[in-house]
Amino acid sequence: MIKVYNTLSRKKEELRSINPPKIGMYVCGPTTYNYIHLGNARPLVVFDTIRRYLIYRGFEVTYVQNFTDVDDKIINRAHEENKEAHEIADFYINEYFKDARALHVREADLHPRVSEHIPEIIEAIKALIDKGHAYVRDGDVFFAVSSFPGYGKLSGRSPEDILAGARVEVDERKEEPHDFALWKSAKPGEPYWESPWGKGRPGWHIECSVMSMKYLGSTLDIHGGGADLVFPHHENEIAQSEAYSGQPFVRYWLHNGFITVNKEKMSKSLGNFFIVRDILQKYSGNVVRLYLLSTHYRSPLDFDDSKLEEAERALERIKNSWHLLQEALGEPGSTDLTPKDEELSRELDTLRAEFIMAMDDDFNTALAISHIFGVVRAVNRYLAEAKTRSRPVLEHAMQVFREMIDIIGIALDAEEAQSSSKVRDLVSSLVEFRRQARQEKDYPTADMVRDLLHRQGVILEDSKEGSRIRLETEPELEGLMADIMQMRQSLRKDKNFARADQLRETLAAQGIIIEDNREGSRWRLVD
Repeated sequence: MIKVYNTLSRKKEELRSINPPKIGMYVCGPTTYNYIHLGNARPLVVFDTIRRYLIYRGFEVTYVQNFTDVDDKIINRAHEENKEAHEIADFYINEYFKDARALHVREADLHPRVSEHIPEIIEAIKALIDKGHAYVRDGDVFFAVSSFPGYGKLSGRSPEDILAGARVEVDERKEEPHDFALWKSAKPGEPYWESPWGKGRPGWHIECSVMSMKYLGSTLDIHGGGADLVFPHHENEIAQSEAYSGQPFVRYWLHNGFITVNKEKMSKSLGNFFIVRDILQKYSGNVVRLYLLSTHYRSPLDFDDSKLEEAERALERIKNSWHLLQEALGEPGSTDLTPKDEELSRELDTLRAEFIMAMDDDFNTALAISHIFGVVRAVNRYLAEAKTRSRPVLEHAMQVFREMIDIIGIALDAEEAQSSSKVRDLVSSLVEFRRQARQEKDYPTADMVRDLLHRQGVILEDSKEGSRIRLETEPELEGLMADIMQMRQSLRKDKNFARADQLRETLAAQGIIIEDNREGSRWRLVD
């Protein structure tokens, strides 16, 4: 039995879907005007993990995550860059998918965009006006909060509390200060759509109501998002959705806690945010994901480099045990069972049951991960102590291990295969770069490349036929790129700009983009 903490009831409840075994799950996605930061990444990873676990437990999940591609922030960014709003949105949607893949976040079953659902939004607003829940003022349409008696049931705020403690957009045309916009009339230079009330665009809140109900029905099983969305966004979603359909909007509201920096919420408006793209230059997606899941999803998580380093060390323990188990499976094994074999098998079954209990209790990933380390300890002890190893028991261990890390979303095989392939291609490109430098008698650059590769465990043996590569150790991408960036900086310092540019082009051909700015240079991977 899975229990979830429902923000609406403020207690844990047994998860019962409307149409078992199906579950409809909607999670608010990003506003696409910038790269996602770590605070944006937490709900992506959290709800991806919840989805994985529900599927593991036998549910048929339809997972919907929207993109807000019509918004004031997008329009402002477009004006700053002298571009169209849709160009900004398209670019950052593409960049979102790159970061999501790096974090092993699976794509949703549906990723609807606001701009693709304008007719449905207009129809919903018309229905709200006809039912007396909304009114028109000078081409804008507002939801009348007083027309919905249940307003405030999610956040626990009354209209009086809202006025006293929240930021309310001042607009003298509103009947009540806490009424909110469903449709905004277009200002000069803004994108717009034709509507019965004139040229304009949707307000923020109506988009999620319309898109979620279109794909999941009038009542959703689960609606998720960050705690910052409880009010006003999700509160307003409830009001307009239930006023429109006459049905309960969501059965279970799930909200993840904030990521904080020095105990203060991470946000772009405060300027204390960390872009995921930058963090992934230093830490792997597995490390970042493990860090984000190391605390219960409803609890705040304070950002600290030392905690990422701790997650990196924890991941190494998992990887080492995984590799030892793979090596043991590659060796001849016994089919007889010894007391050691039976002990390990019982321990694995217990750990799997405890892992499931932790996840059943409101998706307690912090406790679940501790049981993964229980498997690590059990496997390591068995491999160190067992004189003979039972192949069926090793296969059982691998099955339990894989089940757990797949639910948490740690992708060991995929990460290593991708990284290893990228490194090999990059080394080959550097060897070709060195060959061209030598051909053009730029021996200082050729020597720099040789020395760089040597530091990374790659030995070049030159002969008349060319250069043969011998690996003493396989480099890691991050370390190799750090040395390459340093070499490029040396080339520029020596005013060898042509060679520095050539190196940049060599890297670009391998899907590695160099970005120069006032603070220095950084690199990022692209598909």
